[in-house]
Amino acid sequence: MNTLEIKSNFHKLIDNLNDDSLLLRFYEIMTLAKNQTDGNLWSKLTIEEKEELLEIEKQSRDSENLISHSEIVKKHKKWL
Repeated sequence: MNTLEIKSNFHKLIDNLNDDSLLLRFYEIMTLAKNQTDGNLWSKLTIEEKEELLEIEKQSRDSENLISHSEIVKKHKKWL
């Protein structure tokens, strides 16, 4: 999706919401995100740490690396 599509879809989503508490949460999240300065943590990382995080993010997009919710629940059932 390009920027215009994202904005349009987001506006449609908001326009169709009638839950005031959910709207307020969206508003708070967007306000915090807008006011947050980018790059403070990233700039403190070493090159190796940055490369590792980028590789992790890349691997997380591969569906072969994902574990289903039911598998996780089964594996950790005694703690749930």
